Amino acid sequence: MPLTEPYDDHLPEEGSSTAAPEGGAEPGAGAPEPEPTLPEPVRQRIVTLTAAVLPGLPADELPVPLRRVAKFAPNRRARLGAPVIAAQLTADPLFRQRVTARVLADAGDLGAAVVEGTAPAAADPVEVAALAYLARPRGWRELIEASGAAVRAEADSAVVAELVREAEQRASRAEHDRAVARVEAEKLRDELARVREELGQLREENRQVQRTLRETQARERRANELLATERGRAARAAADSDAELRRARARLAEAEAAAGVARASAKEARSVDDARLWLLLETIGQAAVGLRRELALDPVEKLPADFVADAFADSSAVTPAGTAARARDTDDPARLDQLLALPRAHLVVDGYNVTKRGFGEMSLEQQRKRLITGLGGIAAQTGDEVTVVFDGAERMHGLPPTPRGVRVLFSRKGETADELIRRLVRAEPAGRPVVVVSSDREVADGVRRHGAYPLGADSLLRRLARS
Repeated sequence: MPLTEPYDDHLPEEGSSTAAPEGGAEPGAGAPEPEPTLPEPVRQRIVTLTAAVLPGLPADELPVPLRRVAKFAPNRRARLGAPVIAAQLTADPLFRQRVTARVLADAGDLGAAVVEGTAPAAADPVEVAALAYLARPRGWRELIEASGAAVRAEADSAVVAELVREAEQRASRAEHDRAVARVEAEKLRDELARVREELGQLREENRQVQRTLRETQARERRANELLATERGRAARAAADSDAELRRARARLAEAEAAAGVARASAKEARSVDDARLWLLLETIGQAAVGLRRELALDPVEKLPADFVADAFADSSAVTPAGTAARARDTDDPARLDQLLALPRAHLVVDGYNVTKRGFGEMSLEQQRKRLITGLGGIAAQTGDEVTVVFDGAERMHGLPPTPRGVRVLFSRKGETADELIRRLVRAEPAGRPVVVVSSDREVADGVRRHGAYPLGADSLLRRLARS
C-alpha cells in the first residue's frame, strides 16, 4: 500500500524540484517508479522516525505544513501528524533526504548497513524496511519486500501461535470441565445417599405422625363429650343470669321512680330559691329607685365624652389619685372582649393609628369608613359607648352615616388626637371602665396614668376580623 493518501493541498517548498532522483535513477531517464506498497508496521515506523527528528531540523528546512506539527508533544506528534508527515515524505524528496540524514545518524551501524544495501540477519525487518524507504539505496525495494514477507511470516506465525494457544486453552478447559463433572458426579452420589437416608427418616416420622393423629382424634372425641356437658351447664347458668337480670331491671325501675320523685322535690326547692332571689333583686331595685328619687337625679341625655366633644378646650382638672387603681397594662388581644363585657364600658379608639396599621393601603376616606362601620357592629353587640378620634382640623367630607352608639370626633386645629383622647379619659368618673385602643406608647402611658385600660391596635383589628 502507498505510504499515505494523495495530499492535494500541499505544494513543495522552494528548491524541492532540485532534489535528487529517487532510487539513484539518472536524470531524464523517464518517470519515477511508483511508490511501493508498505506493510502497516513499516509505515508506522517511518512516521515515528520522522516525527522524532522533526524538532531537530531548522525551521527553514521544515515544510510549511510540518512546522506546526514539530511543536507538538512527542507522544502526540506521530499520532496526530501522521497524515501530514506521510504526505511530505512522499511528495518532497529533499525533505525526505534531510530526515534520512538525521535518522541514519541516530541508527548507527544498522543505518550504515542499510545504506550499503545489506541488512544484518538479527536486525528487526520492520526497522530495516523503514530505514531502506528513507535512505533508498540500491535494492531498497527488495529490502522492503523482504521486510514485508518477514512481517507477514511473523503475522502468520502469530496467528498460528494464537490458534495453538486457543487449542491448548480449549483442551485445558475441557480437562477442567471433565474434572468438574467428576466432582459434581461425586457430589450427586453423596446427595442421593443423603436423600435416601432422609427418605427413611421421613417414613419413620410419617408413622409417628399417624400414631399421634390417632391419639389426637381420640382426645378430640373426649373433648367434644366434655364440651357438650359444659354447654348444658352454660345453658343453665344463662337461664339463671336472665332471671337475675329481670330482677335487676325491676329494682332499676323502682330506683328511677324514686329518682323522679327526688327530682320533683329538688325542682320545687329550686323554685322556692328562685322566688327568694327574685324578691331580693326586686328589693334592691326598689331601693335604687327610692335612692334616685331621694337624690332627685333626673335621667341624663349626655355622657362625659359629649361634654368633651362640645367644649374642645383643655381641662386643668386634676385626676383623682384613686383612678390609677383601675389601670391594667396588658397586650393580650382576648383582654378586649373581657373589658367590653364590664358594665357601662367606654371604648375610645385612636382612629388613624388603627387604620394605618390594619389597612393602610386604602385611602383615608376608605380607612375611616371601614373602621366606623366595624365599630358600629361592636357597639350593637355589646351595647357599650364607643368613641373614635381622628386627627384633622378641617371639616372632613365623605364621612359615612354614624352608626348608633358610635361617636366620631376630629381634633381641632392646634390639637392632636392624642391630646383629645387624654381629655376624654380625664372626663370620665372614677370607677368607670375606659378602654383605649392605640399602639402609640405615649398615648398608652398617658391614659394609664388616668386609670384607663390601654390595649394595642392588633387586639381591635382581630376583634373586627371576627365580626
